[in-house]
Amino acid sequence: MGLLEERTKKRGRQVRVQKAILSTIATAGLVSIALLAPNALQVLKQFGWKPHRRSREVISRARARLLEHGLLTRDGRGFLSLTPKGEAKLRQLEYADYKLKKPKRWDGKWRVLIFDIPERRKRTRERIRRTLATIGFRLLQRSVWVYPYDCEDLIALLKADFKVGKNLLYLIVEEMEGDRMLRDYFGLPPSNS
Repeated sequence: MGLLEERTKKRGRQVRVQKAILSTIATAGLVSIALLAPNALQVLKQFGWKPHRRSREVISRARARLLEHGLLTRDGRGFLSLTPKGEAKLRQLEYADYKLKKPKRWDGKWRVLIFDIPERRKRTRERIRRTLATIGFRLLQRSVWVYPYDCEDLIALLKADFKVGKNLLYLIVEEMEGDRMLRDYFGLPPSNS
């Protein structure tokens, strides 16, 4: 296996371990350090992880990194909990795996997102772009994204999570000029007009 492939594979493992630890702690609230490893191992098995003799060591290193980066905090009794930064990271990891349900038949309407986020919130703007691309939206113009199916609930979540309610507009468009490339991209039937 090439060097690039190996690094990519390692990063994927690290993200899965991070997500398992953060999910375990988010679900349980406070988790004792002694309980973390077995619970995280169970969660990792759901992601297709095959435990090996160094699994506890891997989880221990990941836990230390999460504490170091401020995603977890430890109280005086040795219990771990998520910090607000950790909760945001978990949401980000969950968005990366999020898949919108596609109905059997397209209703012929485009869902268009338009956002205008000030330069002082550039990081938020970039995170929104990455999230939309990961979920499957198609960039139409600089801050205009398109999706063919109902996604209003997801957009409401994004608005709340990124705190961009008034800066992000959700439109339902019945007809769009030159939508052939979008139909091709999403695998939709050609227009009748």
